[in-house]
Amino acid sequence: MILTPNPSRRVFAYPAPVDLRKGYDGLFGLVEQGLDRDPMCGDLYLFVNESRKLCKILVWDGSGLVMYWKRLDGSGFKWPPIVAGVMRMNAAQLSALLAGMDWTRMHAPRIQQPKALA
Repeated sequence: MILTPNPSRRVFAYPAPVDLRKGYDGLFGLVEQGLDRDPMCGDLYLFVNESRKLCKILVWDGSGLVMYWKRLDGSGFKWPPIVAGVMRMNAAQLSALLAGMDWTRMHAPRIQQPKALA
């Protein structure tokens, strides 16, 4: 699935609500100028509207731009807090966000360190 991030495909959330009447060209420009990133590098770029009920994702799949839309009923998307102008997410957080869940509760499991032998 193209929405699944991997080490070469990162997820970035745009730092402010966007007028999602914008299409490919408008969102492409926001990635280039607003995030200072290359929209054709294969990373996923997330955008949300003011009410946080509609999300668009822009990604280059190697042969062209792909745009995904999702509209949520109820309380809307739990949008990430923005740090240093952009927010990165991992695969589990993205899946939770798109499902309308509180993605901030998605953490990597703790790995228990083996006890040292005496």
